[in-house]
Amino acid sequence: MKALTLERVSVTLGGARVLSGLSAEVEGGEWVAVIGPNGAGKTTALRAVAGLVPYEGRVRVLEDDAHALARKHLARRVALVPQVPLIPGDITVRAYVLLGRTPHLGYFGTERRKDHHAVDAALAQLDLVAFAGRRLDTLSGGERQRATLARALAQDAPVLLLDEPTAALDMGRQQQVLEIVDELRTSRGLTVVSTMHDLTLAGQYADRLLLVDGGRLVAAGPPDDVLTRALITEHYGAEVEVVDAPGSGFVVVPVRRTS
Repeated sequence: MKALTLERVSVTLGGARVLSGLSAEVEGGEWVAVIGPNGAGKTTALRAVAGLVPYEGRVRVLEDDAHALARKHLARRVALVPQVPLIPGDITVRAYVLLGRTPHLGYFGTERRKDHHAVDAALAQLDLVAFAGRRLDTLSGGERQRATLARALAQDAPVLLLDEPTAALDMGRQQQVLEIVDELRTSRGLTVVSTMHDLTLAGQYADRLLLVDGGRLVAAGPPDDVLTRALITEHYGAEVEVVDAPGSGFVVVPVRRTS
C-alpha cells in the first residue's frame, strides 16, 4: 500500500510560491529523505502532508484524500517532528510524551489505560524511562530530541515525518537518533519521510531520495542515482566528490576550491 501520494502539490505563503507541482509516492515501510538547498521547500512539503499549511493539488495518506480526513483522524495517521519543536520547560518528560496521545482522546479529553501504555512503550523504546519525571528544560539537546521522538511515537501514527532530525546535534547524537529511527521503522513498521541537510547521512539511511530545488522536484531515486557530483554541483552550487566507501555507502566530501 502507498503510505503517501502527493499529486501536483503547490503551496503559496505570503504571496510567494514555495512549492510548485510536487508529485511523489512513498511506499509503506519506506524511508524517503527530502534533500535540497536552503529555501527549496523541503519543510513546507512536510507541513503540507501534515495539514499545517494550505495547498493546491492532492495529498493521499494511506490511500485516503487528506482533505477528506478530520484533523484528529489525520493526526492518527501522520506524526510530525518539527526541526525546532515548541517545548515548554516546566513540563515533565512523561507529561510531554502524553501530549502525543491527544488525537486519540475522547470527547472529554481523559486519558485511558491504553494511552498510558502507549506512553510507557514510547519512553522504553527511546530509553527515557529514567527521565520520565525530569523537566524538559533539564535535558541535553540529544535527550530533548529523544523526548520529541517519543511524543511522536506515542501518537501511534504509521507515518512519521521528521524535519531535520539531526539539526544542532553532534556527530555521535546524530548517529544515535538516526539509528533509533531506523530501528523503530523496523520494529513498528513505520514509514519515514525526513528532510535532511547532511547528504552523506541521507544516503546512508534513506531508501530513496527526493531532490527539491526552487519548490520543484528535480531528481528522485536511490542514493546512487541522486547523489551525483553533477546534481549536487548544479543544485547546491558546491564542489564535491562522491565516494563509495565500503561498509558506509556513499560519502559526499566537500572539495576546497583553488584559484
